[in-house]
Amino acid sequence: MSLTRPRHLALLLVLLSVVLWVLGVGVGSTGFDGVWSTLMQAQHDPVTRQIVWDIRLPRTLGAWCAGALLGLGGAVAQGLFRNPLADPYLLGSAAGASLGVSLALALMGGAAGMLGGAGTAAAVSVYSGDWAVRLGLTGAAFLGAVGAVLLTLMLARGVQHTLRLLLAGVIVGVVLGAFTSLVLIFSPDSLQAMQAFLLGSTGFVGWSAMALMAVVWGLCLALAWALARVLDGLALGESTALSLGLPLAPLRAALVAVLALATGTAVAQTGLIAFVGLAAPHLVRAAVKTTHSRLMPLASLMGAVLLAGADVLARGVIAPQELPVGVLTAVLGGGYLLYLMHRRVSGGGLS
Repeated sequence: MSLTRPRHLALLLVLLSVVLWVLGVGVGSTGFDGVWSTLMQAQHDPVTRQIVWDIRLPRTLGAWCAGALLGLGGAVAQGLFRNPLADPYLLGSAAGASLGVSLALALMGGAAGMLGGAGTAAAVSVYSGDWAVRLGLTGAAFLGAVGAVLLTLMLARGVQHTLRLLLAGVIVGVVLGAFTSLVLIFSPDSLQAMQAFLLGSTGFVGWSAMALMAVVWGLCLALAWALARVLDGLALGESTALSLGLPLAPLRAALVAVLALATGTAVAQTGLIAFVGLAAPHLVRAAVKTTHSRLMPLASLMGAVLLAGADVLARGVIAPQELPVGVLTAVLGGGYLLYLMHRRVSGGGLS
């Protein structure tokens, strides 16, 4: 394999990102037909310019950043647990975020349908009174995600045993999911708003949310890259990693912190978006064979491209209405993984 192949993939993903940014600011209620006219009109019409620069551009860049966080989280999770089916939500962060949002909505009386539909998200978000609600929901989601990860660590008694950590994450996810259902039963006014969070939406992402995700992504990527040697050692087995002189306990804790921060930040801003974190590392491994020091930034770029592309499709496929972006990623990502399983079974790779 040529050493330049990962660089070629990175360049391709960067070019695709630029193309998706351009499409993202042009795709709106008229679908794909109005991309060029919107870009031209934005140069002369102040209303169109405001729509492009204050709504569509931060949403597009925010979707890219959220996908980058989920792709990075997926690469870290799969390397940490040595399981190709691991995803960023494995430690219960998704269930914790859902519980946090459901409790916040119940306390707000359902937030008057604040998250009631992705198609009206951009229009609703411009009202200053709704930003306080949005900030409260974002904070509740993030605190819920971090709290769930801490609960998982407490039940697993630290990060020394990967299998115990994995089982604790599954248990925490199931239990917190049950509590979320109970909250929604006692607060039926929150159901419509909660549905949008569970389906995933980038419609409320503004400049502040995009900037926050960009900063967290840069921090998490730097930390994950610095810890890549640990994941390479774990891929060879714990005994081999220990023989290399790696202090596994503190380094595992640092990787869990990266996973929790990346996932919690993305979920707090966009809701639950399925399969991006799971599929992104697989797509990179299908294209190149490389170490984790290159896999993690490549998986991050791949996740960014996947979610940015899904966001553009969600806006343009049935315009002027929108599809929930989480539903689209679940359908496309699930279909891709089923195809991989079928191909491996047909080729004798799986028994």
